[in-house]
This record gives sequence, C-alpha cells and structure tokens, in this order.
Amino acid sequence: MKILYTNNNGEQELFSILGQRNNRLSGEIQDTVKIIVDEVRQNGDSALRKYTKQFDKVDVKSFEYTVEQLNEYASKAPEKLVTVMEKATANITEYHSKQTQNGYEFSRGGRSFGRVVRPLEKVGLYVPGGTAAYPSTILMNCIPAKIAGVKDIIMVTPPKAEGLSPSIAAAAKIAGVTRVFTVGGAQAIAALAYGTETIPQVDKIVGPGNSYVAAAKRIVFGDVDIDMIAGPSEVLIIADKTANCGYIAADMLSQLEHDPAAAAILITDDVNIAEKTKDCLDDQLAKLSRREISETSAESYAIAIVCDNIYEAMRIANSVAPEHLELQCENAKELLAEVRNAGSVFLGEYTTEPLGDYYAGTNHVLPTNGSARFSSPLSVDDFVKKFSYLEYSREAFIEDSEDTIEFAEAEGLTAHANAVKIRLNKKA
Repeated sequence: MKILYTNNNGEQELFSILGQRNNRLSGEIQDTVKIIVDEVRQNGDSALRKYTKQFDKVDVKSFEYTVEQLNEYASKAPEKLVTVMEKATANITEYHSKQTQNGYEFSRGGRSFGRVVRPLEKVGLYVPGGTAAYPSTILMNCIPAKIAGVKDIIMVTPPKAEGLSPSIAAAAKIAGVTRVFTVGGAQAIAALAYGTETIPQVDKIVGPGNSYVAAAKRIVFGDVDIDMIAGPSEVLIIADKTANCGYIAADMLSQLEHDPAAAAILITDDVNIAEKTKDCLDDQLAKLSRREISETSAESYAIAIVCDNIYEAMRIANSVAPEHLELQCENAKELLAEVRNAGSVFLGEYTTEPLGDYYAGTNHVLPTNGSARFSSPLSVDDFVKKFSYLEYSREAFIEDSEDTIEFAEAEGLTAHANAVKIRLNKKA
C-alpha cells in the first residue's frame, strides 16, 4: 500500500493513479463487439450458436432452461444459503419498497396537468459466469424491478458444462426471474437488445459483466436502456485516530479481491493509522484465498493519504466520488452532512461494506469511476418510466393562444403557430 501526503502533492498523485483505471474499453474490444452485435441482430439464434461455440466451447441445443430444470438445479443449493438469501430478500424488499412513486395531477383555470408512472414491461438481466457465481447480483437487480411492477425479467448467463449453478438457480426463483437462457458475453447483450427467434427483446438491460459485455451495453444503448457502464470496484475509507486498523485493512481487501483494477483508498489525518493499516493489510493479504488478484490490485491501487484534518479528507472524498464510502470516525453520522458524491455510505466501524453487498438491504449496484458525481445506485426508479398529460378547456385555450403563437413565430415555426390560429378561426 502506498502512503501519500497532501502536503507533498499526494492528492494529485492519487488522481493520477486512479486515472489509470479508466478507459478499459479499448478500440479493439469495441470493434470486435460491434461485429458480434451486428451479426446477432441480423442472424439471431444462428449467430448465438456460432459465438457460444467459439467463445464458450459449447454446442447449445436449447438456449432456455425449462422450469423443471431450474427447479432441479435450485434444489441442489445449500439449504443454509437459501435461508440467508430469503432473509436478504426481505431486507432488500423492505428498503426498496420505500422508493415507489406515484403520479400526480393538478388543475388551474380550465387546465389539467398530470404525470403518470408506469413500469417497464421487460427487463434483461446479465449474470456473469466466470470463476464464481454471484447470486447476490440477481437479488439486487430483480427485487427493485419486481417492486416497480416489471412483469418479465429475462435472465441470461454463460453456459457451463455442469449446467446452471444451484445458487444462481435458487436466487432466480427467490427473486422472481421469469425466464433463464444459457448464453453469455456480448452476444447475450445483443440478443436482449434486439431479440432473436428464442430470446425476447427487452426494454432495459442490467447486470455486471466483463469488458466485452460493457462494450456491448454501450453499443446497444439508445435502442434499449442500460443500467450503467460499470468500472472496477472501489472503496474509500475516511478514518480518524479512533479507527481500528484491522477493520480498515479488511474492508480495503474486501474490494481489492474483486478485480486486478479494484481500488481501496484510505484518507486519514493520523499518520499512525496509515502506517498500522499498511501492516495489517500486508498481514491479512497473505491469508486470502484470492491472494493473487488482491496482491495485483493492492500493488497498484491500495493507497493511503495523510491529510491535515477530517474535513480535508471529506473534500478529497467528494472529488473522488467513490462507489463505496466508509466513515470510520468518531461521530460518523455527523459527517454524513459533508458527503456530496458517493454511491453508498457506510457509517461507523461495524458497518462494513459487505453488509451492503449482500444482506442489509441497500443496493450494491453503484456508480463507479467517479460517476457518483452525477448518477445514483440502482433503484426502483430505474425500472419505471413517466409520461405527462395535459388537458385544456376552450376558455383556457383562448387565454393562452396569443402567447403560444408569439413564441412559435419567434422561432420561425409557422405550422406550430397555425395549429393554434386555426382553432381561433384565424388564417395562417
């Protein structure tokens, strides 16, 4: 872990290091993915079979898992894990149920104005294959969609020789996934965006994935909505002299094990906290099962910054706009008022970030790479759309007509003006 100091250009060096994590979608990846997306759009299932065989080394006879197959896989999930997922589902449901919104209507002098909120009809969920199964991804993406009123949630996940992971199947059942297809990569994103003979077209695509999946989401955006282009994970911890260095190190490593480009940042006003945390991190790192990944990310992106005071630390944190922000400080709740930019905030030494990842109820789909400056965690809001409506009486129309004509003619849009004039029996 690098230790930097704000009185020695440490802040500038921090942003220089973090900048190296951006722009991971190379031109070569984008070009490759565009070819895949275009072919799936044109050739549907035959293109899916081609790319599934090429990339996953699997000949797929049927892309969709039957209900019987899903039940069989789910029945093999560990009972204890299923119970935990059911408890987590209750917590996630309770939290996200507070986010529901209604439309509104008001009237003024013969004019009625309103807004209507409607759920999206079909949502696609990408669940990565990779070296591990992440059932928490399913809960975090599906539950807000279900609360919003989405009827169909179409899940895609890369094929495996052993079939669907039991924990993934169980999570899909608990969260209310409608249909599950065994296809992955950029080709799966294209299938969801444009539909094939087998896979239905959706209105929005959510869920994490590798750089090829991210590139595909970027390409299809506009034809379909997406959640976000997620970068590697990050945590920023602000700690004062009261903090427990072992806890800090453990929380940093919980992010560093995600990805070789994951970042873990400590900002403190106490040099002893920085130095002790470095020692704790090195000690804990040696005992991790994902040590190789964690060592790679720690070497590049585990950083401590020593600053003058906690309020300077908050200023730097707001500039970073981290995905996860932990406040391991005395009176942490009071510092919440200083937070401007963060995906999710964790207050106090017992509120470790993994609680948010899995169980507590807040969403773990969060803005990364500084995008918390302008975006928010996944929520029920992401699965609804809104439209406005307007109704005028004849009297109200006459009252507002001259002003509307004036505005339209000022912009040179005479047909707009005529649409008003004709109702006043005026000639254009």
